Amino acid sequence: MGGADHGRTRRNQTPRFSSSEIKQMEKLLLEKKDELLDESFCQQLTEKFNLASGRCTSRAIQMKQVQEWFKNKLRIQVLDVPSSPSSSEERTAVSEASLSNNALPNTSDMPKGRSGKSAEGRELEFEARSSRDGAWYDVATFLAHRVLSSGELEVKVRFQGFGADDDEWVNVKEAVRERSIPLESSECTKVAVGDLVLCFRERNEEATYFDAHVIEIERKLHDIRGCRCVFLIKYDHDKIEEKVQLRRLCRRPTY
Repeated sequence: MGGADHGRTRRNQTPRFSSSEIKQMEKLLLEKKDELLDESFCQQLTEKFNLASGRCTSRAIQMKQVQEWFKNKLRIQVLDVPSSPSSSEERTAVSEASLSNNALPNTSDMPKGRSGKSAEGRELEFEARSSRDGAWYDVATFLAHRVLSSGELEVKVRFQGFGADDDEWVNVKEAVRERSIPLESSECTKVAVGDLVLCFRERNEEATYFDAHVIEIERKLHDIRGCRCVFLIKYDHDKIEEKVQLRRLCRRPTY
């Protein structure tokens, strides 16, 4: 599981791609496979994303993040997914990298919508909660799964943008779910008081996503910068309240 040093590196998480950025990359995935991993191509695409989305410097998309997204998608496309072997009392293990992000074990405990598309028609992606800091991270690949003696199912996950040293076994029912969706400026009306959201939190050199609930919303007129509404949220894990803007929030998918 790694030591404290690995835990520190895990916290410097880069911002998530918006739904419009993912759509553009999925289109490129079909059209330009030969040049997708080229650094100059990825750099141009990165600059386009940062300018179009109006990201502030601290939350800008990095070229390596774009390149890694394409690498994972291309790897998933060529994986041959074997049928699940029979389980022992402690675990059912499969070979490393044999389970792709959208090829989970066929079990009722897995998240809803585990086919190729989500209920909203998006390419299905997942996020998992790390036991190290309680934050949610995008899943790049499901490496293996096991059934504990208690009957609970766990999966071994490779987090997006991290290496093997940061792989974790997580409980499927409690710590794996369909990926939360970054909100566009025009989507602020989709957030209501009482909603569960995923909030981007920067504190003490940490940059992570935590579950939170919306307590209060101050609606404001939008301007050239986009949504100016203010959302009072309370983090679930430490009950701290904070006023944030829409760009720091991700909503949960609808079913």
